[in-house]
Amino acid sequence: MEYRRLGRTGLKVSTICLGTMQFGWTADQPTSHTIMNRAVELGCNFFDTADIYSRWVDGNDGGVSEEIIGNWLAEGNGRRQDIILATKVRGPMGDGPNDQGLSRQHIMDAVEASLDRLQTDYIDLYQVHFPDDETPLDETMTALNDLVRAGMVRYIGCSNYPAWLLAKSLWISDLKNLARFDSLQPHYSLVHRAEFERELQPLCLDQGIGVIPYSPLAGGFLTGKYRRDTPMPDTPRADGVRRRYMNEQGFSAIEKLEEIGNEHDATIAQTAIAWVLGNTAVSSAIIGANTIEQLEDTMKGAEVKLTDDEKAALDGITAWK
Repeated sequence: MEYRRLGRTGLKVSTICLGTMQFGWTADQPTSHTIMNRAVELGCNFFDTADIYSRWVDGNDGGVSEEIIGNWLAEGNGRRQDIILATKVRGPMGDGPNDQGLSRQHIMDAVEASLDRLQTDYIDLYQVHFPDDETPLDETMTALNDLVRAGMVRYIGCSNYPAWLLAKSLWISDLKNLARFDSLQPHYSLVHRAEFERELQPLCLDQGIGVIPYSPLAGGFLTGKYRRDTPMPDTPRADGVRRRYMNEQGFSAIEKLEEIGNEHDATIAQTAIAWVLGNTAVSSAIIGANTIEQLEDTMKGAEVKLTDDEKAALDGITAWK
């Protein structure tokens, strides 16, 4: 496993980050613990979660993924100091008016709750999950700075921020001498490029922001299970994949991934991960898994090194400019 600096920081993270949204949703606690154990054995030191996981499921009040990770740590499966633990704040965690958002009130309440669920006294990377238009940026950045100064949080990052808002956040931190966002978690894959590459990528490269893309396999489309002539399952997720990616460009990308993957004895998914990690702005790619087999297969993508010509061929198929 390769380890890269998270942006300009000295923090080293594995190029594969284990996303845990499925923990307590499509993977129960024993399965989740087995997946985490195997990820660590394979060299992964970076886990990503969020307090809201998986509140969208009936009967789930959120915090379940954090609780499963906390129980795993409490059982001594991994040394706390060996794991870079990332979580997020912003989404609704209750029905009250202050149970969501990026106000000082909610951030302070949420971080205490996350620490309790994770059964730890610090969070390595605390991220704002998505913007909050109702809260002034300086209020959010000052609250996050106080968490860093108190030792509750070691680094801060953001997710789903547009370039202008990230730039403004960095400016406020510089102006007020506050801790700054050292990472960005964007939606990014071979078939979803413009959102990140148009403005966020040059900003992150210029400012030394670590990039941790989510959905690098485009919701499963870049695993190769969806092909031109393959019947689609009748599920909400499959419908989303159909609308977003099932077009001539998407299928051409799958076919080129397969062709290039064959040269490396790699699967379509592994080659798609290799493409994301071939971007010099990227520190680590977030993957999820419901089984050990899925985990092992996808993590091998970190071992695939594409040539410049291979990356250029893939770039050309999904070019957005």
